[in-house]
Amino acid sequence: MQLTDLTRVLETADWRSREQAHEERADAFTLGRRERAAIGQSHPVDDFLFTYYPFRPGLLRRWHPGAGVLLQGAADQPRASWKWYRNEGCASQVDTAAFCEKNARVIRFIDSLLTATRQRPAHFGCFGLHEWAMVYRQGEHRHMAPLRLGQADTDAVVDGNRIGCSHFDAFRFFTPAALPLNQLAPTRENQPAMEQPGCLHAGMDIYKWVIKLGPLVPGEVLLDSFELARDIRRLDMEASPYDLSDWDYAPVAVETAAGRAEYVRRQRGFTERSNVLRDRVLGLLV
Repeated sequence: MQLTDLTRVLETADWRSREQAHEERADAFTLGRRERAAIGQSHPVDDFLFTYYPFRPGLLRRWHPGAGVLLQGAADQPRASWKWYRNEGCASQVDTAAFCEKNARVIRFIDSLLTATRQRPAHFGCFGLHEWAMVYRQGEHRHMAPLRLGQADTDAVVDGNRIGCSHFDAFRFFTPAALPLNQLAPTRENQPAMEQPGCLHAGMDIYKWVIKLGPLVPGEVLLDSFELARDIRRLDMEASPYDLSDWDYAPVAVETAAGRAEYVRRQRGFTERSNVLRDRVLGLLV
C-alpha cells in the first residue's frame, strides 16, 4: 500500500491553531474520566471507552496532521522527537513510509475490514439484545447496576426474541446459556465477513482502528471517531437491561415496540455517521 508522502504544507500559525483546538476538544472529552480517576471513582457508561479500549486519555490529546502534510517550523518543537516523525530542514512531517512498512499487516487488515463493512447493507433487527444476552441466566453481572426488569423478566426478553449478533467482540461476552441462542456465529477469523454498518459495536470500533493507524490519521478524524463511539455507547447502555437512573439515563425499552422503533431510529443515524467516518479513513489509505 502506497500513501502519498507529501501533498501540502501547513504554515506554523495554521498547524499550531489546529493543534490547540484539538487539545482543547480532547481535554473536554476526557475531563470526566480524569477527574474520576483522581478520586478513584468510575462511571458505567462514560468510562467504557477508556477501559474496554486500552488507550490512555493522553493519546487523544496528541494531534497529528496526517500523512503527507509538512509542518513548517516544527523541527524545533517537541513533536520532532515523536516516533514516526522526520525532519526536513526547519519542517517536520509523519514518516509515512516507515510507519507503513512497520505496520503493513494491520493497515491491510483495517483497510479490508472497513471496505467490506462499508460495502454491506446495514441490518437493523438486533435491537441491542447483545447486552441482554450478556446477563442471560446469570447471577453476577458485568456492570454495577441493577437490572430494570429483574433477572427472570430479563431472561424472558431474551427467550422471546431473535438474537442475531454479528460482532465477535460483543458475542464473546454472551453468557454460556446465551451462546447457542445467537443465530449467527461470529469469530475473530470471520470478522471481515461478518461486520455490517448497522452494528453499534462496529461503529464504536472505528475509534480503535483510527488509533491503530496512529499518525497517518488527522487528529480531527481521531476525535470525531471518539465522539461517535461515545454517543453510540450511550445508546448501547440505554437499551441495555440495566437500570441507570442513578446516572440520569432514561431507558430505551427495547422489550416494547416503541423502544425498538426508537432504537432503530437512532441506530440508522449512527450507521450514517459511521459510514462517513469509514469513508474518511479509507480515503487516507490509497
